[in-house]
Amino acid sequence: MSQMDRRRALKLLGSLGALGATGLAAACGRSDGLETEEPISDEPVRIGMIVAQSGVYKPIGDEMLRGFQLYLDLNDQRLGGHPVDLVVADEGETPESGRAALDQLVKQGVLALTGVVNSAVMLGLRDAVEQAKIPLIGSNASPSTLQSVVYIWRTSYINDEPGRALAPYVKEQVGANGRVAIISPEYDAGLDAVQGFRQSFGESDERISDPVIWTEYFPGKPPRNAFAPYITQLVNRDPAAIYCFFSGDSAVEFLKKLRQAGYRKPIYAPGFLTEGPVLGQLRSREAEGIVTSLNYSADLNNAANRRFASAFRKAHGSTPTTYAMASYDAAQVLGKGIRIAGENLNPLQLNLALGRIGQIDSPRGPWQFNQPRTPQQKWYLREVQLDGQVLSNVLINELATLG
Repeated sequence: MSQMDRRRALKLLGSLGALGATGLAAACGRSDGLETEEPISDEPVRIGMIVAQSGVYKPIGDEMLRGFQLYLDLNDQRLGGHPVDLVVADEGETPESGRAALDQLVKQGVLALTGVVNSAVMLGLRDAVEQAKIPLIGSNASPSTLQSVVYIWRTSYINDEPGRALAPYVKEQVGANGRVAIISPEYDAGLDAVQGFRQSFGESDERISDPVIWTEYFPGKPPRNAFAPYITQLVNRDPAAIYCFFSGDSAVEFLKKLRQAGYRKPIYAPGFLTEGPVLGQLRSREAEGIVTSLNYSADLNNAANRRFASAFRKAHGSTPTTYAMASYDAAQVLGKGIRIAGENLNPLQLNLALGRIGQIDSPRGPWQFNQPRTPQQKWYLREVQLDGQVLSNVLINELATLG
């Protein structure tokens, strides 16, 4: 895409992003998503945040904490007119450590919960949250099997949605005779990412009929050459394109070894493949041209994102991620819900109020909760390009609205 075309695309997306936060959302917030109404009480509200502060998920947990705290910093440390007592509990790496964090926060009498990095932890917390009847605004983990919940809301996505949004674009790009090889680690999020892509592409389509290459799942840094046998199998198929699902250290290792094996054809993936610190660990020839789908891009041109991205860069010296953005939105959701709940402020009343918050004016663009308590939102096409000397995820176009 030429620079002129890119500017036109960004202008168009900026215009779409500016389309109305209407009704209650307009009454309770500004065009950049910040609260403007006067404080209504000096009585603090206690919010519990479950995020990884140790172990392999800590980098994502740190981003989520930064996003939530940034919203507080921009709103005088208040949510819905109340000062906030934010209590952070370490999610760790397992459902057991996540449950210990939840139990700790429930004992402290929190009004609401937020966070949760890992899908396995979210599934492990489901029943306990529903029994405790304390609303949880999940801001990352979102397995497709998490259904029929009353007290769990999510500001991120459902795990199968990035693949669903991207598949029609890949289908068009590979043409009538191009075969797509699919590779992913075999665990909850990977299974969802592959299922969403295959269903949207068309499971009976001959172009994706080869068996999925399932790899071992490495929560942390994978052993050297851990992906070598899978990559050999992948390259031997000589596909027209690859669809893959990796993130973090696994994404870095996979991409390095894939390029070393001589693969130079298109790579498509959910945006987590190149999100966060991944691009900083790759050379241009290893990452440039990779195309991903995500519900957020740091260069989206709307008032809420200009405010958010600028403040985030100033505070942390880095580009904001979807993890930080969704956590920022979780704070915004809680602020609106607390204000609607009014004087009858308890977990039950807050949970009822969350169903009435309307549209969220988010850095990703306007969105709202659907019936399953997940976002109805836009998905964007991004491509890794050099921005000066730095690799960046550059917004190309809008893909779809899902949810």
